[in-house]
Amino acid sequence: MGAQPKQSDTGLHDGVHLRHSLKRFDVPIMILSALISLDMVGEISSFGGETFTWLVVLALLWMIPYGLVTSELGSTFPDEGGLYEWVKRAFGKLAGAIATLMYWSINPLWIGGSLAFISTAAFSGFIHPIGEGTVGDFVFKTLFVVGAVAITLLPMRRARLVFTVGTYLKLVLAAVFLVTTVIYGLRNGFHGIGEVTWSPTMTGFLGLVPLLLFSLVGFEVPSQAGGEMQNPQRDVPRGIALSGMVGVLVYALPVLALLLVLPTDEITGIGGFMAALDTVFGVYGPAADVLVNVAVVAFILALAITGATWASAANRALAVAAGDGGFFPYFAKFDQRTEAPMRVGIFTGAIALAFMVAGVIFSRGDSAATFGVVLTITISTSLIAYLFVFPAALRLRFTHAATPRPYAVPGGLLGMGIAVGLTTLWSALGVWVAVFPGTLENIFGLDYAFLDEWGVTRARFEIFTLGTLAILIAIAVAGYLRARSVSAPTYSFASKESENVPEAVS
Repeated sequence: MGAQPKQSDTGLHDGVHLRHSLKRFDVPIMILSALISLDMVGEISSFGGETFTWLVVLALLWMIPYGLVTSELGSTFPDEGGLYEWVKRAFGKLAGAIATLMYWSINPLWIGGSLAFISTAAFSGFIHPIGEGTVGDFVFKTLFVVGAVAITLLPMRRARLVFTVGTYLKLVLAAVFLVTTVIYGLRNGFHGIGEVTWSPTMTGFLGLVPLLLFSLVGFEVPSQAGGEMQNPQRDVPRGIALSGMVGVLVYALPVLALLLVLPTDEITGIGGFMAALDTVFGVYGPAADVLVNVAVVAFILALAITGATWASAANRALAVAAGDGGFFPYFAKFDQRTEAPMRVGIFTGAIALAFMVAGVIFSRGDSAATFGVVLTITISTSLIAYLFVFPAALRLRFTHAATPRPYAVPGGLLGMGIAVGLTTLWSALGVWVAVFPGTLENIFGLDYAFLDEWGVTRARFEIFTLGTLAILIAIAVAGYLRARSVSAPTYSFASKESENVPEAVS
C-alpha cells in the first residue's frame, strides 16, 4: 500500500476548525486505550479454562474480520464522526442517528455504571473501606465520573496524551502481573492447574459471547475523529493491525495467569483481577501492601481513561450527526477553543451521573448484581450499533464503488461478504444473549437459574434492559424528526476524499 499525502495541520469545516493532531502512533494508542479494559479480565475468567479457548476462537473469527472491515471503512471514508457517516451513506440519516445514539449510549451507562462501581469496589477493598450507599460512596463515584468526562472535554491534541498514559498504565499493570505471577508460581505452585478445564461448553459459550465481544471491540474508535487525523489512509489499517495483536495478548496472558493463580470459584467480576494481583504480590513481602495500593490507583486511573477514550470518540459521532441534520441540532456545537463537542460531553456526564445514582438505587446495595445488569445493557447497545455498521460496509461496496479504497478487504465482494457475515452474526448473537439471557439455554435444554445468575428477577431485568433500549430508540427518532424541521444542516464534516460522493439514501 503506497504512502498517502498528509492532510494539512488544520482544517475548516463551515466555520468549525479541527486541528489534525492524531499522528501515526496515536491511532493504535487510542485503539488500545479503548480495547484493553482490565476490569473485564475478572468477569470473563470466572468461566474457567474455556475462557481461554473461546478467546482464541473469537480472536480468529471475530477480531480478524472486524479489523478488516473497519480498516476499509476508516481509510476510505476518513470523516469526523466516522460511524455516523458510514451508516448514513449506506442507509440514510435516520439509521445513522439510531446507530450513533446506540454507540454513544455505551459511554454514560458504562462510566456511570460498571466503571464507577468497579473503581469504588477496588478502592474500598484494598485502600480504604467505603460503605455502599453512603455519602462517601456517592462522592467517590461522582469524582470518578466527573474526572472521566473532563478528559472528553480536552482538545484532542491534549487528550491523546492522556490516552497514551492510560494505555501504558494498562500495559505496565498487565506486564507486572504476569512477571509476578511467574515468580509466585515458582515459589508457591500454581493452584489452578489441576482445576482448569479447557474444553468448551455450550453454557460457557452462551455466557461468554457477549462478554468477550464487548472486550474485543474498539477498532473504529479513532475513526470517530477521522477529521483530526494526519493520514488516516495509511494509519488506520496499520494501527488496527498492531493494536489487534497487542490487545489479544494483553487479554489472553492475564486471563491465563489468573486461571493458574486462583481457583475458578474465587474469581469474581468485580474483584477477580485485583484479587489475583493482591495474592501474587505477596512475594514482595513487606512492600506488598504499598505496591498493591499503587496498582489499585493505576487500575482506577486506567479505567477512567478507558471510559473517556470511548466517550471522546462517540461524542464526536453524535455531534456530527446533530450538525448534519440527523439529531437534535443543539448538540452540534464544537467548541472553537478546544475543538471538542462540549454540549454532548456535558450531556454524557449528566446521564452518567444519573445512571450511577439509579444503579445504586436499583441494586439496593448489591454491587455485583448492578454490575451484571449494567454491563448487559452496555453490551446490548454497543452491539446493536455494530448491526448497522457491518452491513453498511457491504452496501457501500455497491453504492460507493467508485470511491478509491486505500485499503480494501481481501477477496473482493466475496471476501467482504464473508467478513460482514461473520461480524454481523456474532453481533446479533451477542445482542440476543445480552438482552434475553437464558432463552437459548432453554432451547438447548440447559439449566439456567435466572435469579441465581443475576441477583434480580427476569421481570425486573427485562424492564431495566428493554426500557432503556426503547428510550434510546425514541430519543434517536425524536432527534431526527426535530432536525428535519431545521432548514439546513448546521455544518458538514465530510472529508475532501468523499465530499463529492452522492448520498446512498436521500
